[in-house]
Amino acid sequence: MDLTGKVAIVTGSGRGLGLAYATELARNGASVVVNDVDRTVAEAAVKSIEGAGGTAVAEVVPVGTSEAARALVDRAVGEFGRLDVLVNNAGILRDSTLWKMTDEQFDAVITTHLRGTFTCTRAAAVRLREQGEGGRIICVGSPTGQVGNFGQTNYAAAKAGIVGMVRTWAMELARAQITVNAIVPVAATGMTETVPFLKPYVDALRAGDPLPPFARRELGFGSPEDAAGLVAFLASDAAAGITGQAVGIGGDRLALWSHPAEVAVELAEGTGWSPDAIAAVWPERFAAVQQKVGQEFPEPPK
Repeated sequence: MDLTGKVAIVTGSGRGLGLAYATELARNGASVVVNDVDRTVAEAAVKSIEGAGGTAVAEVVPVGTSEAARALVDRAVGEFGRLDVLVNNAGILRDSTLWKMTDEQFDAVITTHLRGTFTCTRAAAVRLREQGEGGRIICVGSPTGQVGNFGQTNYAAAKAGIVGMVRTWAMELARAQITVNAIVPVAATGMTETVPFLKPYVDALRAGDPLPPFARRELGFGSPEDAAGLVAFLASDAAAGITGQAVGIGGDRLALWSHPAEVAVELAEGTGWSPDAIAAVWPERFAAVQQKVGQEFPEPPK
């Protein structure tokens, strides 16, 4: 994946998955704008990338507003003369059950994840269309956005919305040869360390211990670095024909998520559907194919 001459913005890239994405892009030749709300963290990320032979600068701004999006694009163009790749990674968690979640908790997550992805993509799309040479936009979804998760109303809404926007943007930007895809990563980060089922594997990675095949293959769980190759691939010329997709990555597992689709259809005889008619047909035609919610984790081997 030769990205020499490409310029990338990676939001929320001071640590965790974002840093892994930025590092991998730089390793493959791209110049990277690192973004974080903490200047110390952002500058440390830049030093890490430069220490490995890459090129990076830091733009310290909280993602969400149009002003922040323009600042990121302006920094890329000002430092490196152009923009080729945007990775929308910035995110926060404010978990709570529905009946306890505050307006502030809901709005904070929606602003960073959903509005931030919108504003940054809009700013990048304007620049990429002006350049007239195509481009790559990579947004970050989550299994929570695909199937839901207890206590994450705000996060589920944001991540599901991101994938919905990706499908729309893939159509709108196709003529400009700008691809838009979502990745659905699963990795040991601050956002997964609170999941009880995954905590033993997070602790193992922190201790430098290898993960068992069950974690890497069945759960698709690994380090942030395990997920970074997909970003570099989607940013490359090799992925020019891929757009509007949601691609899962984690550990040793690479997967393509389906789009929502009808799983069962019944037609009325020109009369529409009354409540009684629906009640009559549901058990036989629909009950068996009702969709499950939440992630289903297989039992680890004994």
